[in-house]
Amino acid sequence: MDPSVRWGDEQVSFGASLDPRLLMHRRPFLMASAAAGASLFLPRLPRMRPRPTEAQLRYQRAERALFIHFGINTFTDREWGDGTESPALFNPSALDAAQWARAARRAGFHSLILTAKHHDGFCLWPSAVTRHSVASSPWRNGEGDVVREFTEACRAEGLGAGLYLSPWDRHEPSYGDSPRYNDFYIAQLTELLTRYGSITEVWFDGANGEGPDGKRQVYDWERIHRTVRRLQPEAVIFSDAGPDVRWIGNERGMAGDPNWCTVNPATVPYPGVSGPAVEAMLQHGDPDGSIWRPGEADVSIRPGWFWHPAENDQVKTASELTELYFMSVGRNANLLLNVPPTRDGLLHETDVRNLTAFGDGIAARSETDLAAGARASRSSHALTLTLPAPVRFDVVDLREAIEHGQRVAGYRVEAWNGGRWMTISQGTTIGHRKLDRVPLTTAEQVRLVITDAVAAPMVAKVGLYGS
Repeated sequence: MDPSVRWGDEQVSFGASLDPRLLMHRRPFLMASAAAGASLFLPRLPRMRPRPTEAQLRYQRAERALFIHFGINTFTDREWGDGTESPALFNPSALDAAQWARAARRAGFHSLILTAKHHDGFCLWPSAVTRHSVASSPWRNGEGDVVREFTEACRAEGLGAGLYLSPWDRHEPSYGDSPRYNDFYIAQLTELLTRYGSITEVWFDGANGEGPDGKRQVYDWERIHRTVRRLQPEAVIFSDAGPDVRWIGNERGMAGDPNWCTVNPATVPYPGVSGPAVEAMLQHGDPDGSIWRPGEADVSIRPGWFWHPAENDQVKTASELTELYFMSVGRNANLLLNVPPTRDGLLHETDVRNLTAFGDGIAARSETDLAAGARASRSSHALTLTLPAPVRFDVVDLREAIEHGQRVAGYRVEAWNGGRWMTISQGTTIGHRKLDRVPLTTAEQVRLVITDAVAAPMVAKVGLYGS
């Protein structure tokens, strides 16, 4: 058996069919079976487990995307503009979206997301419903379109192009008049989703920072989602509340552990809702959740999201980015790393250098799977790899066949030391990918032991990597 193929199938669970007389809550059953020394059968729940759509599956397999925060704030040295900024300020001298895309591809990223409009309301494309855009700026003599240059650069490098359209607009006079502004917002969203070809991800948040005495805008999320589905049916929609991809609950790039792709949608009914239950659902998901909504962990390579000259010496190093990779991709979430262009319209050389070193390091680490060629055998609860010769490794790469759902709730990894099995890592969820860093280990046999599951586990891969 090749260790890279899935373990289990839709009809057969590990070991054998479960005796109906033994059906009970999974954790007491597993403990009772282990205490009795019996074969460990992992029962499936009576209902079908939620599964990803094809678009969600493509999204999760991509693993890494680059966020591009660029706009009027880049020229005012602010994080949140107030909407009064003059478009005349926007004038990048050497804007090169191709440089952004090349840097992303070189570092192993598969898509980029651009802030087409941030909270200040300034549009990086010539919108027909407002003059507060690049059309009123001196850049390209008012004939420029950053969104077009961005999407064309992504496609030239074979990368997906995503767009963020802030729902909060501090410039637009109709903001706060909910019906009028929702029409305005849908008009802008329609422009972005019909002018620039295929969009892979449409990124929303629930931003509304007006405060208790500010404008009361009620976003029509149902209409917004319908518009995306109609105009870009292959795109995934991101927000706190999905519906396709959820925010992981922090801006530090760190997924929770455990991290389920399934959630209870009633806990996070709309973007911007808050509370302890919301935070827990965003971070961890729900093993009994009724829908599939994987997490996305966003973080900036700098302290801020937009470029600030004072932060040029505060760029995250390659080793810091690697740590974030293990805390996001290595915990069953996608990494969305923000790298903001300068006022020239270029990614800063320090950012590119560190980004490239990070990508090269991940590529070098994963280039050779030391488990390739292993002979695999399974018991009712364990998958054992026997290698042709001892190998030295410090990372274990675990993956479920998530096209059939997420099922593993507990596991441990063991290595044979010549006399007995030694536990080198243990955890809860696996999902699309779980990366365990372990002490440098030399072994000829390694086994994955499933200690808990919500249905018959289907493991797609057990990989071993060395530094």
